[in-house]
Amino acid sequence: MLLEICANSFESAINAQNAGAHRIELCVELGVGGITPSFGMVEQVLACINIPVFVLIRPRSGNFCYTKSELSIMLSDIKTYKSMGCKGFVSGVLNPDHTINISAVQQLIDSCDSLPFTFHRAFDWTPSPIKAIDSLISLGVKRLLTSGQVASALKGLDSLIKFNSYAANRMIIMPGGGVTSDNILKFKANGFNEIHASATTIKQHLTTSKVNMNSQKLIGENISVTSNIQTISKLIQIIK
Repeated sequence: MLLEICANSFESAINAQNAGAHRIELCVELGVGGITPSFGMVEQVLACINIPVFVLIRPRSGNFCYTKSELSIMLSDIKTYKSMGCKGFVSGVLNPDHTINISAVQQLIDSCDSLPFTFHRAFDWTPSPIKAIDSLISLGVKRLLTSGQVASALKGLDSLIKFNSYAANRMIIMPGGGVTSDNILKFKANGFNEIHASATTIKQHLTTSKVNMNSQKLIGENISVTSNIQTISKLIQIIK
């Protein structure tokens, strides 16, 4: 079984390689499901990592419905990271009704050229999973990262087995979400050839911050946050 580690930092990527992982998905901000890492981070990881590096292409947290400008950013990121030597990409785009956005995903795949494309857990929002699998296979998606459309892959094991049987040799079904040393063999025993885990540990820093920089009101899968033109104009008028 191949183990892919979701690495959220340079240190995580190094740890994954040193521990014997077979591949990493490089991202940042696991707390919001992961977003695209910076140029500098990708550059440094590629300089020090020998195992394949797939990069997450997700321009922001929240939902998976992207504007034309956001899609353009995603395509630009793929072009840049492809030229740097990344071995594959992980992404996904949905329509407002959570069906697969065929046109957008096709553009992402085309920009990858011959590099493998993984459709990520945006799939777990799709209302008709078998129909979504058919769409992804027809698009040429190489693998699907999914928890079985529930909170964790272990809870979604029955669905994952169904998806794996249906996809057969046409697309790799890669379980992910809550995979640990306590349950990983259950996936191997049920015929999965690839598995995805973050294997994270939480470090408690000694110092506490005077001011909390996190804002929970700005984090949510059912909201989008943008700078408002009227508010900016008002501020400009005030300071003139």
